[in-house]
Amino acid sequence: MTTIRISVDGGLYIVADELGGRGAPMVVLGHGGGQTRHSWDRAGHELAAAGYHVINYDLLGHGESDWEPGGDYSFRRRAADLALLRELGGKRFAFVGASLGGLSAMAAASHGTEPDAIVLVDVVARLSEKGVKRIIGFMSANPEGFASLEEAADAIAAYYPDRPRPARLDGLRKNLRLGDDGRFHWHWDPKFLSSGRDHGAIDALLDEAAWTARVPTLLVRGMKSDIVTDVGVADLSARLQKLEVVDIGGAGHMVAGDRNDQFNAAVIAFLARVMPPLTATVG
Repeated sequence: MTTIRISVDGGLYIVADELGGRGAPMVVLGHGGGQTRHSWDRAGHELAAAGYHVINYDLLGHGESDWEPGGDYSFRRRAADLALLRELGGKRFAFVGASLGGLSAMAAASHGTEPDAIVLVDVVARLSEKGVKRIIGFMSANPEGFASLEEAADAIAAYYPDRPRPARLDGLRKNLRLGDDGRFHWHWDPKFLSSGRDHGAIDALLDEAAWTARVPTLLVRGMKSDIVTDVGVADLSARLQKLEVVDIGGAGHMVAGDRNDQFNAAVIAFLARVMPPLTATVG
């Protein structure tokens, strides 16, 4: 695995982990809002071992990637970033995106960067308003940060009581940054939620897009998710002609973290069928 920095518009940089051989079909992994690329660590290694060239990136404004000075985190901007990441690969490539990463993938395809396949992780064009408000409430609840990792873990446990509290907090530490005030803050730009820009609507983009009739797409849904409902799935099925749906029992919105083995198996099986890998490599 190699960590790389990719120059994007505005003199900014996106940080990504690159795994597997560059000659293989490429899979770009996009995490959810408020997360970092480390949420994909295990999936990235398994995809590379399965024969794919993997780019696992921190979305702009998240993790080690730069923050956009003007707060432009619009879908068009994220689509432009993905277009540049796509240039790192060969002829065939796929987007795998969780939540915000999935919305960014659909935006990129709608703005001309059409992949050979898309995997959407617990995200649809029409999300549950109640679920979205709950997530935004959690993400904006502690603007002053946390005194310790344990305090941050307490906040997550209160938001997501069904998920077992981790015995070690190493993974959580990757999602936090230590500020000049000595407190831990989430590793993303607050403007991501508060810039007030009109980022556009994914459903409007899909209505005008041509890829929706031809790109094989897999929706991996957590059956305990409060973001994706049956109504949202039905709406997406009507919009995407080659949509397949895999339901992961016992998983919430963070499907890959809740049921990692089932998630990885479903994604690799889908990609192996619609975008076969080359000889397996180790990343």
